[in-house]
Amino acid sequence: MHLFINGDEKSFADSLSLAELIEQLGMKGDRVAVELNREIVSRSQWPETTLKDGDRLEIVHFVGGG
Repeated sequence: MHLFINGDEKSFADSLSLAELIEQLGMKGDRVAVELNREIVSRSQWPETTLKDGDRLEIVHFVGGG
């Protein structure tokens, strides 16, 4: 399966849920926001959101500081 993440194409062997993708990418779910095919997906929907070949995701990391 091919996904476009922040403009870069990445390949994955199996179909994934959005929650599984975030985990595989090593990201902390409470520190990112995800847009899937131009629609923001709420964190509560990540486990039930199945990704499909060709999906486009924008993942934004929240960074703290002062």
